[in-house]
Amino acid sequence: MKTINFKLLSIATAVVITLGSCSKDYLEVEPKGTSLESNYYQNQEQAFAGLVSVYDIMRKNSGGFENMITMMNSGSDDNYAGGGGATDGAGIQGFSNYTINANIMPQSFWSDHYQGIFRANYLLTKLSSVPMDAALIDRYTAETKVLRANYYFNLVRMFKNIPLITVPMTSSEFYTVEQATPVAVYAQIEKDLTEAIASANLPNTVSTSESARITKGAAHALLGKVYLYQNKNSQAATEFATVNGTPGGTSQYGYRLLTNFADLWTVNNKFNSESILEVAHTNASSIGWENWGNGIDEGNSTNVMCGPRTYSKIASDAPDLPSGWSFNVFTQDFYDFIKLDPRFAATVLDMKDLQTRGKASYIGGYQDTGYFLNKFIPRRSDVTTGTGEPVLNYRQNSYVIRLADTYLMEAEALGGTGTRAQALLDAVRARVGLASTPVSLAAIKAERRAELAGEGHRFFDLVRWGDAATKLASRGFRAGKNEVFPIPYKELQNTKLVQNPGYNQ
Repeated sequence: MKTINFKLLSIATAVVITLGSCSKDYLEVEPKGTSLESNYYQNQEQAFAGLVSVYDIMRKNSGGFENMITMMNSGSDDNYAGGGGATDGAGIQGFSNYTINANIMPQSFWSDHYQGIFRANYLLTKLSSVPMDAALIDRYTAETKVLRANYYFNLVRMFKNIPLITVPMTSSEFYTVEQATPVAVYAQIEKDLTEAIASANLPNTVSTSESARITKGAAHALLGKVYLYQNKNSQAATEFATVNGTPGGTSQYGYRLLTNFADLWTVNNKFNSESILEVAHTNASSIGWENWGNGIDEGNSTNVMCGPRTYSKIASDAPDLPSGWSFNVFTQDFYDFIKLDPRFAATVLDMKDLQTRGKASYIGGYQDTGYFLNKFIPRRSDVTTGTGEPVLNYRQNSYVIRLADTYLMEAEALGGTGTRAQALLDAVRARVGLASTPVSLAAIKAERRAELAGEGHRFFDLVRWGDAATKLASRGFRAGKNEVFPIPYKELQNTKLVQNPGYNQ
């Protein structure tokens, strides 16, 4: 999350180079430069740069080819991997058809998150001795703990059996670390979040100049989600109620559903009232192909990945789009589910219809259905005119958690029953002009599918509901195996890590 509306990028980059990563690729390289760990964090400016470097890993949600949104969409029943062909990204294709194995599992989903954890661990050991205001130290500490919790939450959901590392380690120690139980990892996540929430200096709201920074509301929302994934429903409901307030109203943290669903995807509508935790992107960098996905690029890659290939506008009333790479096309099953929903147009770009009516043309990619993920398809006006490679420098932000999501998670945590659960479900539906429907877990599941389509949540939802084996059977999903990813092959070499069940064959 490099554009936190406050820029210390040159310093943050120095911290990134200095601190390296938990990946052995980084650990085996001696750090270059003069600002080594032993003499860094000497003042507030350096501490802030360190904090920015921890935030930076949030870009994993929508930055780089190996981003969370397009990867997790590809393994759901709503999307195919798509792209240019069956070999266009072995990892994303393997997850989509459930042939994924340790050799093709993209290592970055493991190493990038541990890089964020490594940075957080190191910063937490240094903050108390930085000569700066105690309230700022406390705030930086709280933000860092929320970020570490988020990175561990992604890791435990993706891989389940992971090492739990909360202090800086030497390179040799990484070869002897063992996996913790998921229970222990979740306990640490809860500890980080509850301690952050208890901080008097983690703000309820932030100014425009600090829009991408963690707030108390974001910490409560993430903790509620962490509880929900462990079936701690009463605790989850309490956290979500704190975030949500009165359904349809404005919460104590200023959150409120946008009136128009489509406005969520307006590129300029960043950090709006529905946004709880958001990843910032910019089109102002000079990043090119040589830097793409290496941790210093700042654009939203989901944009170009989801666009139709060789797009051509024919009619004046057709959308004016740059071409893309045709990943994450929607399945016919999802199209049939969403086609009469008021959210359809904002969610689905129906290229099949546009081409049939002579409004626009495109070349179908792999697994083409003609149905594209409109939430993330940029318009030609969004193409950068700066010095960076245009397709790598889109500026649309992405949501990690937004208010409609927490409304539906609270309704679910309440067991899908009762007056408040009904009000929460009704508020999400009323926003798009849908009438009330009796609340139930089935109704909540259907609403999540329609409301959050293409945002990277569906696979995780199916797994935690126990629905994945049924919904994904036709894609090759195997119960007891494909609920989690294989640990990347390189991470197993010369270590004590044990591969996840089912991936050793």
